[in-house]
Amino acid sequence: MSKVKDMNLAKEGALKIMWAEDHMPVLMNIKKRFEKEKPLKGLTLACCLHVTKETAVLMKTLKAGGANVYICGSNPLSTQDDVSAALAADGINVFAWRGVTNDEYYWCIDQVLDAKPNITMDDGGDLVTRIITKRPELLKNIVAGTEETTTGVIRFRAMEKDGVLKYPVIAINDAYTKHLFDNRYGTGQSTIDGILRATSVLICGKNFVVSGYGWCSRGIAMRAKGMGANVIVTEVDPLKALEAVMDGFYVMPLISAAEIGDIFVTATGCKDIVRKEHISKMKSGAILANSGHFDAEINKKDLDALTKSKKTIRPNVDEHTLKNGNKIYLLAEGRLVNLAAAEGHPSEVMDMSFANQALSAEYITKNKGKLAAKVYTVPEDIDMNVARLKLESMNVKIDSLTPEQKRYLTGWKEGT
Repeated sequence: MSKVKDMNLAKEGALKIMWAEDHMPVLMNIKKRFEKEKPLKGLTLACCLHVTKETAVLMKTLKAGGANVYICGSNPLSTQDDVSAALAADGINVFAWRGVTNDEYYWCIDQVLDAKPNITMDDGGDLVTRIITKRPELLKNIVAGTEETTTGVIRFRAMEKDGVLKYPVIAINDAYTKHLFDNRYGTGQSTIDGILRATSVLICGKNFVVSGYGWCSRGIAMRAKGMGANVIVTEVDPLKALEAVMDGFYVMPLISAAEIGDIFVTATGCKDIVRKEHISKMKSGAILANSGHFDAEINKKDLDALTKSKKTIRPNVDEHTLKNGNKIYLLAEGRLVNLAAAEGHPSEVMDMSFANQALSAEYITKNKGKLAAKVYTVPEDIDMNVARLKLESMNVKIDSLTPEQKRYLTGWKEGT
């Protein structure tokens, strides 16, 4: 049971998935074990994730582990229609197509939830929020869930604080093998990829403004600098701002950066980062892009209020001619530029993130009834195992501690 855009795209999607499988050795290693052990046998998993070729490898891994898998997209523009068709052809229950309306988005979520899941996999928190606010009758079936991204973890910690989180959620994003690599290297490369696919502009020599300096933003800043941009960071956190300065970036308020920036990218997890007071100061030709999970970081109502005329000038590029005559270019409707205008993170980095997802689902089944209704970090042994498997796949060997070194590191008597 699925609803996708066009099943005729399945063959093309299958080829993309094969490419991802060839570049995700850790997850494929887990899949082989899951096929033998069936740790998820009899369980129903409801997933609200970006439907990409990498996500497809995770879905096939969960299915190999014995799970009955349902998936919908976690963003209106991030679904790869050929991949969703290929998954449907492979027996995965898919409700996802690119360009869903808001009503269609939640219809797809409800189709996934109608399966009465035992485990949820969320990316941004919309799936779990839907359960708690609209579908509480499903709670009795749910053992626990996982959350892929920073934005969702923030939401679930707020739910926990308010006492409304009704079941355990493992914060995949907080695993070292997720945020140190996926957020930094994945977002950094894929954001630049999305901007280039949408605009084909020269990055070198541009004033490139990055709002935020969390792991995603620092990855973007790093990659923009590597391509020759003059990188400016805007922040509200004094420690992160100081770190950005020490990393060699210009740091200033966005209102100041607005006057000199050529390309603006938000990745803060907050709302209304770019507002009318910033847009009105931007020079003609400025490019606006967002890599945060939701399209709330660039205030599109403010942009529209300042706009005299608007047209789509290239795929994923809307030209706004302002009332003052300046032209501002909004990429991918203000949604995640790396997924809406490109293919998302490289398979190699998603290999670790989705390995954490698969192993955390297994952990949930082994610890049914033992976890409280709160947000948990990924167990350290899972995190370290993913790192070891990744190193092995890269043919990288490391040292190990001697027994004496282990005693030294766990003792306190030896000193000067």
